[in-house]
Amino acid sequence: MNTPIKPRPGLAFFSLSYSRQCDRHLFSIVTAILIWSVSFVATKIALKTFPPLSLGLIRFGLAAILLGFFLAIRKDIKKPASKDLAKLALSGFLGITVYFSLENVGVKYSTASDAALIVSSYPAITMLLETLFFRAKFPAISYIGVGLAVVGVYMIVSNGHSSEAADRVLGNILLVLAGAVWACYNFITSTVVSTYSMTTITFYQTVAGAIGFLPLVFLEIDQWSAPSADSLIAVVYLGVFCSLLAFYLYAYGLRQVPASTAVILMNLVPVFGVLFSVIILHEVIIFNQLMGGLVIIIGVMLSILWARKPVKREL
Repeated sequence: MNTPIKPRPGLAFFSLSYSRQCDRHLFSIVTAILIWSVSFVATKIALKTFPPLSLGLIRFGLAAILLGFFLAIRKDIKKPASKDLAKLALSGFLGITVYFSLENVGVKYSTASDAALIVSSYPAITMLLETLFFRAKFPAISYIGVGLAVVGVYMIVSNGHSSEAADRVLGNILLVLAGAVWACYNFITSTVVSTYSMTTITFYQTVAGAIGFLPLVFLEIDQWSAPSADSLIAVVYLGVFCSLLAFYLYAYGLRQVPASTAVILMNLVPVFGVLFSVIILHEVIIFNQLMGGLVIIIGVMLSILWARKPVKREL
């Protein structure tokens, strides 16, 4: 059996020389990325008849039920320690309830293509917050990358080319705020990943996130209406494919594919996200968007590729 060739640091994207087994794992990661790339389009379609907060409850309620059923069959449901259960509940509330409330409302007012491009800046936002609040140290080139990502986000957020520019800017600002929430979710989750499997972590976070949506949906009672067929399909896609299948494929791929390669491949999400938004939703992409997205991707690559391991965080 051929032995996979380990990519050199900083050149993982250009060193995909793997065995056939690793090719299968790489295919799993790329498939997960394609599934996630359509999530912004699916969210936009679902929002036609589902209010943003109600959409979050249905999506993650469905995901929690299916994942719980799957774990019950495998008899793999483990109860975390009390202190860890509190962390999982908090991270689930932040990473699912708060994050997807901001993202769904943001996508409602903005566009699927803007969302795909802004989300690609989240690694840089996380690195910036690590530096500000945890005094993490990274190479100078990583901070240059963060600066480029911020410039790219500004190019997208400040876009005002239509009569609905005010709503679109509001939506984009909410998407940027969602990035800060996502960073907090990562900080808390990082304290339990070495203790429990990702399946266990995801299950408890999904349950906590779904429960967090329960009181919020009553704010949207007057917006409820009979769902359309395409909205229902979009919700099933978000709950089953994006929240469960893509996660499993990505985790499976990481068994053989280096994390550095997987992180860089995640930059395909905004590329395919914009492509699908144009093909499916017929959104119009302007020069500022394209350039802003390109600047973000370059900045994120600089931030991640040469970043040293940050200092240990205590939560």
